[in-house]
Amino acid sequence: MSLLVVGLSHRSAPVSILERASLSGDTQAKLLQDTLAAEPAAEGTVLATCNRIELYADVDKFHAGVAELSTLLAQHSGVGLDELTPYLYVHYEDRAVHHLFSVACGLDSMVVGEGQILGQIKDALALGQELHTAGRLLNDLFQQALRVGKRAHSETGIDRAGQSLVTFGLEQLAEGTGDADVDTWAKGKRALVIGAGSMSSLAAATLARSGVSEIVIANRTLNRAERLAQILSEPGGTGVTARAVEMVAVGDELTRADVVVSCTGATGLVLTGEAVETAVQSRRAPLALLDLAMPRDIDAAAHRIPGVRLVDIESLAEASADAPMAADVDQVRGIVSDEVAAFGAAQRAAHITPTVVALRTMAADVVASEVARLEGRLPGLDDKQRAEITQTVRRVVDKLLHAPTVRVKQLASEPGGAGYADALRTLFDLDPETVASVSRADLNDADVKNRGRV
Repeated sequence: MSLLVVGLSHRSAPVSILERASLSGDTQAKLLQDTLAAEPAAEGTVLATCNRIELYADVDKFHAGVAELSTLLAQHSGVGLDELTPYLYVHYEDRAVHHLFSVACGLDSMVVGEGQILGQIKDALALGQELHTAGRLLNDLFQQALRVGKRAHSETGIDRAGQSLVTFGLEQLAEGTGDADVDTWAKGKRALVIGAGSMSSLAAATLARSGVSEIVIANRTLNRAERLAQILSEPGGTGVTARAVEMVAVGDELTRADVVVSCTGATGLVLTGEAVETAVQSRRAPLALLDLAMPRDIDAAAHRIPGVRLVDIESLAEASADAPMAADVDQVRGIVSDEVAAFGAAQRAAHITPTVVALRTMAADVVASEVARLEGRLPGLDDKQRAEITQTVRRVVDKLLHAPTVRVKQLASEPGGAGYADALRTLFDLDPETVASVSRADLNDADVKNRGRV
């Protein structure tokens, strides 16, 4: 089996395609279930964020796997296969590992170095574990990706190379008014945050730290908005004045807000151009809009309304072309390359382990059979003599097998070492079912361990 990823992102597709291809939570679950039902795939998980959709799978056939995963993405995204195909990219084996590790480090993000992707990778793995679609390979891969991402952020200055989308978006709004920084621009403003998920919560906290005078949280589920408002208002939180409202109150709050951040899971527009224009006329004051949703929450036509400044995913993609700190990026790329090599070696070594275990099991059975035969021919042996003979035979077998098994593990961990397991099975005429039973036992143990690690 081999690792394959098929996906699209802000680097390969326009925002219009990404918006249409976005996947809800239920759709992601159905996509994973259908992936495992597909013949070429044994494992699968999906990484879906505001600017990427990637389907990872362990497949036994490359071309069939690419065709099947591409078709599944088209079916569940609602974008026709012919229209979607030009924007899809494919990574296989080590290139797939390299891609995910780069994503985890923020090297493939719209804003280089942003750390929110780690939480999204963690969520992708958790979904695969919950649905039992992530097996040993994808569990190992995503767990390692999380460790690589954390290593990159702790050992390098990649955090300085770029900020989260929230911070970067607010900076773009501030720059549009001529203010030097976000704190200067935000001080004393009234903010409306639409949505109460992780991105909206981050936006609210960032605005609070920047000095806004009030934050209003609007959400479809009022109790989630109330909980976020309470956290923001607590002395141990940001201490900002915060309150929660229902979504029906957004129109009224829009007339009082100076800055609006929207990031919901809605499939249609949350703020129409007409609603924005009405709010601006009622206030007769400038209005700053930050749309972090995919698909978009705010009508793109709002940017043509006098007095309105709109920053959305598309404009962020254009603005993030500024060169990040090259030395930090190069250092992270080095970490990724090292970790990819280490992961590949570990996977290749793990691939041969069941064969080595089966060989030693066969050797133990031979020893037991020969000792039993000896006892039949020499019935006068006492317990001490029998134990000494048994131990001697075992030592001989262990010494004969030690060097070959150690060396074959070393060879198997090197690039191109996948064939050593087959050679070992052929040379010693190992029972395929014995090897398979060891693999199944390892998979069950790994599944139990990994479900508690996310």
